[in-house]
Amino acid sequence: MNTHSPLPAPGAPLQHYVSTAPFDLQSVEAMTPEQSKVFQASQLRLMWWKFRKHRLAVISGIFLAALYFGILICEFLAPYNLHTRNMDYIYSPPQRVHLFHDGQFVGPFVYGRQMTLDMDTLKRNYIEKKDDVQWIRFFCKGDSYQFWGLIEGDRHFVCPAENGQLFLAGTDRLGRDVLSRMIYGARISLTIGLVGISFSFLLGIVIGGLAGYHGGIFDLIVQRIIEVLQSIPSIPLWLALAAIMPITWSPILIYFGITVILGLLDWTGLARAVRSKLLALREEDYVLAAQLMGARSSRIIGRHLIPGFMSHLIATATISIPGMILGETALSFLGLGLRAPITSWGILLTEARSVSVIAFYPWLLLPMLPVILVIMAFNFLGDGLRDAADPYK
Repeated sequence: MNTHSPLPAPGAPLQHYVSTAPFDLQSVEAMTPEQSKVFQASQLRLMWWKFRKHRLAVISGIFLAALYFGILICEFLAPYNLHTRNMDYIYSPPQRVHLFHDGQFVGPFVYGRQMTLDMDTLKRNYIEKKDDVQWIRFFCKGDSYQFWGLIEGDRHFVCPAENGQLFLAGTDRLGRDVLSRMIYGARISLTIGLVGISFSFLLGIVIGGLAGYHGGIFDLIVQRIIEVLQSIPSIPLWLALAAIMPITWSPILIYFGITVILGLLDWTGLARAVRSKLLALREEDYVLAAQLMGARSSRIIGRHLIPGFMSHLIATATISIPGMILGETALSFLGLGLRAPITSWGILLTEARSVSVIAFYPWLLLPMLPVILVIMAFNFLGDGLRDAADPYK
């Protein structure tokens, strides 16, 4: 039995069958719901899914977000005021937090201390008094402060017991709480990286963008300047630029001066990266279309070319910020950076420049710990952002 339909007669019109159902651009019949979800996802969503797979980058991002949120309320988080001195507890070592006393749970507390002086070495020794239980208070009243120098306050997240002490990171030569000074110092050390990278990005994008887009003699001059700057060792150049700042400048001027120095020395690598990207992108058809429509160079670079590799710039920023934090720490440690009364992690480390201090009071090196953690976190975050910048790999 022949099941085929008969052929149309010669010269007869062919019959066409057209579906009257509305056409859906997003419908993909051969895909599963999971595949369709990926197919319809936006670029940002794909980047987020790729970034979320990098566990270290996610943890580092949460850690850095908590730190930057903490610098907004460091007066509230610190147990003591920045300038509070405890003259009876000079060079006091860190106190241990306990939960159990005589086998019973009594909550977080520390034992009181009694100071004795070693007459041979003149070293202060502190002995815990097991009968002096000092409970740690939370959301309590403590040292008064000015919130961001504007609002008077005395509320703290954690406080010592009434007439007690709480030195979780020890004290320095003036009896000041090291932990509180580390929390206050985070505001300067972390923001100097953000301000410095903003200045560096402004120079790198503008100079590198013009060099890559226009080329010619301007590109040649820029490349020679970059080569000269990169050939100079960074640390001696930091020292030279920091040494020319007048000692009569106020702490705020010195802060911005150090920021400008770090930004001036960090823009060269970014400028070359922007130049290489624009050399490739300026030949695209959409750039020619924008030129034919009369768009200016600044608009073409800022609205069409830079967004094409913005993810690369963000990853570059997360890698450059640790270098600026290290630069400020090194300059302040050598005495050529920020100066008191400004407090940063580098200034705190100046207390540990003496070998005898390190031998007898090693807790003064604790400000080095947040520097290491922040630098590692920024590097892990940069790795995650760099991988997420190309979600199709």
